[in-house]
Amino acid sequence: MNELGVRHILNLSGGKDSTALAVVMRDKIPEMEYVFCDTLKELPETYEYMDKVEAYLGKPIVRLNADRGFDHWLDIYGGLLPSSQARWCTRKLKLEPFEAYVGKDPVVSYIGIRADEDRSGYISTKPNITAVFPFKEMGITKADVFRILEESGLNVPRYYEWRSRSGCYFCFFQRRGEWVGLKDRHPDLFEKAKAYEKMDPETGERFTWSQRESLVELEQPDRLEEVRAKAGTLDKEATSRKLITLGSLIDPDEEDELGCLMCHT
Repeated sequence: MNELGVRHILNLSGGKDSTALAVVMRDKIPEMEYVFCDTLKELPETYEYMDKVEAYLGKPIVRLNADRGFDHWLDIYGGLLPSSQARWCTRKLKLEPFEAYVGKDPVVSYIGIRADEDRSGYISTKPNITAVFPFKEMGITKADVFRILEESGLNVPRYYEWRSRSGCYFCFFQRRGEWVGLKDRHPDLFEKAKAYEKMDPETGERFTWSQRESLVELEQPDRLEEVRAKAGTLDKEATSRKLITLGSLIDPDEEDELGCLMCHT
């Protein structure tokens, strides 16, 4: 908190943009508070990266956890898995814990939206929280973000070798190639994600992460081979600043939906 009684808070997602913003702001605002809303469903690579970032920043990253976890809210929502139409996971596991941490204090919240993107998402509307977007003001683009991370020595988290964004291991924004990447890299987490899906053969009602196909359908050998062939495999250069796009992970038949700010910056 500065002399005016205003807190400066940067919410890290475990993704490249919020991390690059933390690098840029570290010496500009020494009193900056760094927080990470931990859903307890993150990828192992994310936790590994957050420890690395914390060491670089030289101060603790406050881990925020929801009072009740994903499974509790899934039950409250009647088994309805979160989706782009019902993003209850972001509100309950990310936004509300952040707002509880802030309380009634006047806060400037730093968000890593770049100058070359046009998106919105869950941003607190509490009157005591003011959102600012330094990268937009500074004209920072995706290429700049990779440069910042490379020069800092942090680079990007290892999940960029097979996945295009941060978030829970079962994030519904994942493309098919990324689900296959999860199965290949973390088969135990793939099985856990699969266990959340429910289908009623009598009513035809489906609660699946993707509306188009279930993970059981996706993991059939012929389908896996098809997805792998279409998605391709990222090589070791994927962790350098040369990774400007993740086109090799994109299924051209899938829409490129933009993820939530608090999860995917």
